[in-house]
Amino acid sequence: MFSHNRRKLLQASGVLLAAGAFPLSLRAQLAAPRVVVIGGGFAGATLAKYVRMWNPKIQVTLIEPNPTHVSCILSNLVMTGAMAMTDITIRYDNLRTKYGVTIVADRAIGIDPVNRKVSTQNGTVIPYDKLVLAPGIDFDAIPGLDPAVVPHAWQAGPQTLALKGLVQSVPAGGTFLMSIPKAPYRCPPGPYERACLVADTLLRNRRAGKVIVLDANTDVVAEPHTFHTAFQTTYASVIEYHPSTTVDSVDWANKTINTNWGPIRVDAANIIPGQRAGKVVASAGLLGSDPATRWASVNPLNYESTLVPNVHVIGDSQGTGQPKSGHMANSEAKVCADALIRYFAGEAPDPAPMTNSACYSPITAKTASWLTVVFGYDAATGLMKPVPNTLAEAPSPSSEHYKDMFGWAKNLFADSFS
Repeated sequence: MFSHNRRKLLQASGVLLAAGAFPLSLRAQLAAPRVVVIGGGFAGATLAKYVRMWNPKIQVTLIEPNPTHVSCILSNLVMTGAMAMTDITIRYDNLRTKYGVTIVADRAIGIDPVNRKVSTQNGTVIPYDKLVLAPGIDFDAIPGLDPAVVPHAWQAGPQTLALKGLVQSVPAGGTFLMSIPKAPYRCPPGPYERACLVADTLLRNRRAGKVIVLDANTDVVAEPHTFHTAFQTTYASVIEYHPSTTVDSVDWANKTINTNWGPIRVDAANIIPGQRAGKVVASAGLLGSDPATRWASVNPLNYESTLVPNVHVIGDSQGTGQPKSGHMANSEAKVCADALIRYFAGEAPDPAPMTNSACYSPITAKTASWLTVVFGYDAATGLMKPVPNTLAEAPSPSSEHYKDMFGWAKNLFADSFS
């Protein structure tokens, strides 16, 4: 049986799994099993770490082209000046030195599921027994939109700094427009959080004009009470919220955003396009033949693709009904790691996995709110669904929640990468 320390680790990360979720004693293997992970975000890094931590006999290779991971979590605070890029930049050193994960600094460009091999951009071919894809998201194209000019900042890094510069460029009394894509998308409360922080920044810098929020959804997707209250009270003089509004095209030469309700002229814009599974998921055939399919169909018991055997998908690219967030990616990775260990031991996965999603959202420069919910496997639908009576939200934003936010993020960063 697994040690008390493993149970404590799962509980400390906010993931409470049933006792049956812990793999039994591993049987001797004729050869060391090989797990290859593509993508070094919260999902991929956590999977690599926990497979090695729970069974060091399994070889784990992580393929990631970037030397560091830049966290989307807290990245809006770089825009406000409350944090620096270095505060959200995480190295992979501990995965290699502490847990023995082999890090391949390269980009995966091809998957051969028949012969179980991954090809990289530099010509390396890496064999696997089990392959885990954690590539994050890809974006829909919007006519006229050039993210280098009008940033989305929905992948942290250079786009984060571009957004910061964009907000700083808004003239006094100017108009800033941001769009929210149709759900599901990465980080459900994130766009509403960003709208609040843009408005807060403009107010604090005495440049308050107008922040137009175009939401493709019929209402606020996450924490509706918190964000409607912020829009209608704290930022009533600044934010205009328009639900059921989509961006059809961008004419940035004339600083015009064309919507389903007509054109809007602005001084600055942050357009977040619709999202889908990362490119490698589609190229591996995990989305099937229907071009409308956005997310990989997987078995939530082990996150194995329902279309391609021995290939698993975790994090933002999966289509299990769970939200797409760093905390949830960390949680899914542990369920998948557990299932892989059981597989190599000749055992079935846990029949009733549970995961947890939690996040904090800064509402002003000094206050934040929070949201949490537990998901459980629903055998009738084959999806993960919220467990009744587990959804909880902060009654209202507060300075204490703002302070707690940094502790939560620090623990999540450490649990995934350290």
